[in-house]
Amino acid sequence: MKIEVRRPTEDDKKKASAWPVWTKEASTFPWHYDDQETCLILEGEVTVKTAQGPVSFRGGDLVVFPKGLDCTWEIRKAVKKRYKFG
Repeated sequence: MKIEVRRPTEDDKKKASAWPVWTKEASTFPWHYDDQETCLILEGEVTVKTAQGPVSFRGGDLVVFPKGLDCTWEIRKAVKKRYKFG
């Protein structure tokens, strides 16, 4: 299970503008993805640790988490993201 991190296209940004917003202060917590999640990271710096190794991303990145992923989020700088499941 691989986390995809890339720069969003203008189309990605337009679609994401309708998604809900989630914010979280600097913290560390475990997480399990019951469904695929696509996020547009608006602010912050995060490293997600998985069985395959750590993946880092920051404001401006588009991130796709696969369904079934178990990981630990390490938010180094408060995060603000737009997200959708499915």
